[in-house]
Amino acid sequence: MNLDQLTDLFKWMTIINIGLLSLSSLLIITLKNVMAKYHEKLFGVKQQHIALMAYAYLGMFKVLTIVFILVPYISLILIQ
Repeated sequence: MNLDQLTDLFKWMTIINIGLLSLSSLLIITLKNVMAKYHEKLFGVKQQHIALMAYAYLGMFKVLTIVFILVPYISLILIQ
């Protein structure tokens, strides 16, 4: 795999992951009550904890996307 292919791979990984992060954020914001009721019935998690868990999920997803996908992509662009 050469440098151009690796750069393209990370470009598409960045686009897909930021799209998934945006979609997840939008769904969590708009369907908060439905999601809380569903998770309470399915997993027994209280509705008060769902917001904190969703916030932690989005935060971790964002950090992992930045550290492992966006930063290597920017690095590959800079060394070309």
